[in-house]
Amino acid sequence: MSFSKHVLDIDPAAETERLVSRLRQTVHQVWRRSGAVVGVSGGVDSSTVLALCVRAFGSERVVAVMMPEKDSDTASETLARQLAEQFGVEVLLENITPALEGFGCYFRRDEAIRRVFPEYDPAMGYKAKIVLPPDLLDANTLNVFSVTIVTPEGEEKTKRLPTRDYLQIVAASNFKQRSRMATLYYHAEARNYAVIGTANKNEHDQGFIVKYGDGGVDIQLIAHLYKTQVYQLAEYLNVPLAIRQRTPTSDTYSAHQTQEEFFFRLPFQTMDLLWYAQEQEVPLAEVAQVMGLTEAQVQRAFDDFTRKRRTTEYLRTPALSFPL
Repeated sequence: MSFSKHVLDIDPAAETERLVSRLRQTVHQVWRRSGAVVGVSGGVDSSTVLALCVRAFGSERVVAVMMPEKDSDTASETLARQLAEQFGVEVLLENITPALEGFGCYFRRDEAIRRVFPEYDPAMGYKAKIVLPPDLLDANTLNVFSVTIVTPEGEEKTKRLPTRDYLQIVAASNFKQRSRMATLYYHAEARNYAVIGTANKNEHDQGFIVKYGDGGVDIQLIAHLYKTQVYQLAEYLNVPLAIRQRTPTSDTYSAHQTQEEFFFRLPFQTMDLLWYAQEQEVPLAEVAQVMGLTEAQVQRAFDDFTRKRRTTEYLRTPALSFPL
């Protein structure tokens, strides 16, 4: 097949049938579990996974768990409830803010931010997020994070993060994903259900996951699908339009941010095609012509994909047993 902008088009009906069959067989026959628990965020990935689980087990054997905390977008709960109602599943609300406060998540994170911006004070209305450079295709910039604070007046200030502060912010924030996974396993074990992961190929393979957080599940159902392919499945499965039209967000930091500005640095429609081309070793000249880019721009994207996969391999590596 020659490279084109339609190379990632899938047959959603056939893919749904394949995934539902494998899911049902694995949960029942391999794991000896009787249903599924899915953490839902009002995003397209978790919504698509929930819809597939309902097809596999029936709505009576699927539980949707919402796990907001004080930094979460309130729209997430609204959309998650709409999703659960449409598919007729039991929906549970677990606010994980108290757990995160107990872990010191917010204190540890804010301590690091204040080393960069001493005036930062969430109690006074400040918000914050960490971001990567946006100009991936047009500049040879590395994946070096900056912190952006938003003042109570709405002014944004950005500074590059020293390594120590970046690591502390990420380590503290990762309490969120790990607390959610612990919550999902409580509900799964209480019902003899399996925890079904919601990470897509972009998140899983490029390292936009937390080890033993959203990366620690029983089954990664859609980790082979590019984000644009998830959208194709979501449309076929009749995921609510409001969810399919929602801009993907990290929903981790108090200041609003898209997944593109936080981690991926490219729109999904562009990134998925470029990444596919790299994986299939499509010649640079052909990729550039199809995408309307220069060969230098394509190479910058390829280099970024390679760096992310290499530096995040640890996240995808299971625990090692000695002797090897």
